[in-house]
Order: sequence, then structure tokens, then C-alpha cells
Amino acid sequence: MNDDYSDIMNMEHHVSAKRAHMSMIDRAAQFSPFAALTGFEDHIAEEARLTGSRITDEERISLLDEKMSILKAHIKESIAVAATYFVPDKKKAGGEYVTKYGIVKKADETGRKLVFKDGEEISFDEIYDIEFPGLNDGDS
Repeated sequence: MNDDYSDIMNMEHHVSAKRAHMSMIDRAAQFSPFAALTGFEDHIAEEARLTGSRITDEERISLLDEKMSILKAHIKESIAVAATYFVPDKKKAGGEYVTKYGIVKKADETGRKLVFKDGEEISFDEIYDIEFPGLNDGDS
């Protein structure tokens, strides 16, 4: 047996007649790490993401009714409001409270929603609080 490979050193490189030549990138991809748990880290991160729960309080509801009356009385004045409302999470139970600052165009009683001048709509059922930073007569 010959250990110096001199018998194959001068042979021509084989080129297949049936298969196309593999590029260096495709050849390297054969040796890339295998991720058996694809998406597992995303799933763990989603489970770890915290969501809040909706706050329901009868006293808060009656206070909100009073604030909605104030809003309706001043709606033609185009006053600025800060509406804090619950946004349900799209992926799991719970959600978060966000505050929208803007001018309310109308309080739609039929559709039960506030419509802002920028087109955003908030359901009456999701509203937690309304403040009137633009109202100077102490009604907030």
C-alpha cells in the first residue's frame, strides 16, 4: 500500500454528468449548525411576556359616567383629553392599559365608542379613565 497518494495526485477531478455543480455557499450550508428547536426561544419569550388584567370597579364606572357627561358637554369646544383604556393582548389572556392623548370628534352612543379627530376609535367598554388637561374650569 502506498501512503503518499502518488497514484491519484495527477488524476482529473470528477465532474458529474447528471448533477449540476454545487456552489461553495451550498456546500458550506451542509455543515451549518442544526436547530432542532426552531421557534422554541420565541415561544419561551412569549410565555414570559407579562400582560395585565382588566380592572373592573363599580365606583370607577360611576366616576367614568360622570366624566363622559363632562366630555359630551364640552365636545364642541375641541378640548384635549387623555383617555386611558384597556387593549386586549392578541396572543394570550390579559392585555395592557394605554393612554391616548387627542381631541375627541364625537362620542358615538350607538356604536359605543369615542372617535378622535385623527380617526382612532376607542370602545366605551375598554375605557378606564378620561382626564381633561385642556379644560380649565376644574371639571377634570
